Formats: sequence, C-alpha cells, structure tokens
Amino acid sequence: MARPHVVVLPMPYQGHVTPLMELSHRLAECGVDVTFVNTEHNHTLLIDALPSGGAGRSSLDGIRMVAVPDGLADGEDRKDISKLVDGLMRHVPGYLEDLIRSLEASEGTKISWLIADGGMAWALRVGKKLGLRCACFWPGSAAFLAVILGVDRFIQEGVLDEKGWPRRKETLQLAPGMPPVDTSQLPWNTAGAPEGQPVIFQLITGNNRAIADVAEVTLCNSFREAEPGAFKLYPDVLPFGPLFADAQFRKPVGQLFPEDARCIEWLDAQPERAVVYVAFGSFAIFDPRQFEELALGLELTGRPFLWVVRPDSTAGLSDAWLDEFRRRIAGRGMIVSWCSQQQVLAHRAVACFVSHCGWNSTMEGVRNGVPFLCWPYFTDQFMNQSYICDVWRNGLPMVPGPDGVVTKEEVRGKVMRVVGDDGIKERVRALKDASCRCLAEGGSSYENFKKFVDLLKE
Repeated sequence: MARPHVVVLPMPYQGHVTPLMELSHRLAECGVDVTFVNTEHNHTLLIDALPSGGAGRSSLDGIRMVAVPDGLADGEDRKDISKLVDGLMRHVPGYLEDLIRSLEASEGTKISWLIADGGMAWALRVGKKLGLRCACFWPGSAAFLAVILGVDRFIQEGVLDEKGWPRRKETLQLAPGMPPVDTSQLPWNTAGAPEGQPVIFQLITGNNRAIADVAEVTLCNSFREAEPGAFKLYPDVLPFGPLFADAQFRKPVGQLFPEDARCIEWLDAQPERAVVYVAFGSFAIFDPRQFEELALGLELTGRPFLWVVRPDSTAGLSDAWLDEFRRRIAGRGMIVSWCSQQQVLAHRAVACFVSHCGWNSTMEGVRNGVPFLCWPYFTDQFMNQSYICDVWRNGLPMVPGPDGVVTKEEVRGKVMRVVGDDGIKERVRALKDASCRCLAEGGSSYENFKKFVDLLKE
C-alpha cells in the first residue's frame, strides 16, 4: 500500500506555522509523506532562520517545503492582518490548486489529504475540488473555536449585528468551565484596525461554512482535561495536544526569526527556578513608555531575567536609554531578539513566564509547568488569559493603571506574587501532570492522534 501523502497549509504567521510544523514532524514519524506549503515571504524567512544556513534547502527532516505567493507586493505590510487575509483569499486558492496538480503530475502519485489551518479553511474547497480528503487543524483553544463557530447563533440571538459588531455589551458564557467572553473583546474585532474588521469577519464566516461543508475531521492543539467544557460542547473536535516536535528540541519547528542559542548557555548558569522569562510572540508592539516601565520593573525584581525583544518590538525608544539599561543589567539580565521558546520553558532555571498568552505559548507553559503573568495583546489572547487566571488559576494578570500603562511597580509586585504563591505552584504541577497523562500511551491526546493517523492511512 502506498504511503499517504498530505499537503499541510498554515496561516502565514508564526503562531500558526509552528504547531502545524510540529504536527508535520509527528506525521512524518508515522510514515506519512508531508508537503508543507508556506507563503513565499515566510518560506524565505524560515529558510534564512535555520541555524546552519538554509540556502537551497527544500526539506526539513523529510518534510518537503514549498511556497506559493500570498497576493501582496514586496514591501507591503504583512502585519496588517486584513490586508494579508484579503490577499490570501483572493489569490492563494488558484496557486494552491496549481501546486497540487503540479505535485501529482511530477511524481505520478496521488495526494490523499489536505490539512488546512482553521484560519485558511477556505482552502478546503480547493482540496474537495481536486478529490482530496480534508481535515481542519485549529491552532488555538477549543474555547476560541467555539466562539468562532458560534457566530451565526450570536447573530440570531441579537448579540451581534450582521457585520459582526456587538449590539450590546455582554459577557458570554458558552459552557460551564469555559472562560467568559466579553463582547468588547471578540477575536474578530480585536485583530487590528476597525476598518479591517469586515475582511476578518468575512474570513471567519466563510471558514465556518467550509469547515461544516468539507472537513472530515477538525483537530485541535489542546487537551481534554484543559478544556472539558469546550470539548463537551463540540465533542467531534479531536484534541491531541499539547503538540511538540521532539523532546530533544532537535527538529526545526518553522521559526521565522533566527534563534539566539546563547540564552540556553546563560540559563545553564542560573539558579533553579530563578529566571523571569519575558516574551510576547511575533506581533505585540509596545510604545516607548510602556517598554521602559517593563524594563525598569524587571530590574526592580532583583531576579535574573531573559527578555525576547524583536527588532520591531517598539518604535521611538531612545538607543541611548536602551544602551544604558543593558549596561546596568549586564550579568543579571539577558535580552535576545528570538529564542527556542520550548527549550527555554523546559529549562530548570525558569521561574515564571511573562506572556502575551498566545495559545502556543500557553500550551508550552502548561506542558512545562511554568506559572504565568498575563499581558494579552489581541484576538484570542484575552480568552487565554481568562483560562490562566480564572479557570486554571495558574497565573496572574498584569493590570494597567488608569492611563493604560502597566507600571514598574506592578511588574515587580506580580513577579514576587506569582513565584511565591504555593497554591499557583500546586495548580501548575497538577495541570502539567494532566497534560503529560494525555500525551502518554493510552491518554486521550495519544489515542486521538493515533486515530487520525489511522484515518490518513485508510
């Protein structure tokens, strides 16, 4: 029997590329041929970020890497979500169809499945047109998926208007044990400038229809014990997380930025459970005042800290101020532009995680038993903060002052509280143990992944 061949299509953002790359590694280990489709822009970033230099690379550990245009011109702002989404929806279906036809013609074999990111679920219709079986991979929480899939119901009940805007301020509680959702923080209304919201909402409603019409199965990077209410609400969604590529951190997971490996050696020299790890993902941007307050707060803690600061993390900050800060914290704090986050969170020296609460970061922190300090930026991150602070109670929120700025005193105080709270430590250990049980042989995530692999091999 021929090996199954799947095409994997992530939404072109770091938080989507990584979990689908982790899934691809797992599938390849199980005898599945994988073709991973990035946009040309992200393909170049990923290859250039490989530690050994990726020029000419067409595969990663046996995963074939290919690319399609995203519909945007060189130099256009790909962090403008509505602009990128519009380009993807208008241009990528044709490119994807041509790619799949070309792959089949050149190899003389049939591609059997398309696994599309939930943010790219419209692509499932391309798979159906070409006779492929189709699966949707949801990279966020099941609770976030429940909110997305509930759009039609919210419109019918008068919570939303036809364009996705809330008709009234309300807190939605979809099921017991799920985090409440404030209508002022709906994911499609917190994903950029208001003028781009119609495109985001069009994407969501179109994706919902494609999932309902085409997807044979919807997969989720979560685990049952973390979200029992959401999985009871949507029992057909298969959780098999928290995903990771390999326990030794040797397999590349699609980083779009070069990693600074020096931070691991630096962590090796730190005391156990001493380091404050600070990272806000690939999107969050701070104004100079907030950046300075965070920096001074980390300094005030008196603890060693590892802080990921992308080159575009802030604009307008004085170079002289940052240089002086670096001199003051030299030897106690380390600032890097990017790192292997899973390797950092697994390190014995990390005491807590100051996080934007992206779902990958949330699952990585949970799996490694690290308490959180929550600082959400947009979309589903507010819901994830609610899971952490209100449902699981394995972290605390960073609370801004009346002027919207999280002060240095707030940073220092919350770090002191979260690392000294025995109740949080116990709950962190309990949730980590639950995630490990799910991933172990016979656990729910283990069995769901096995079920999916069997489906691919039918």
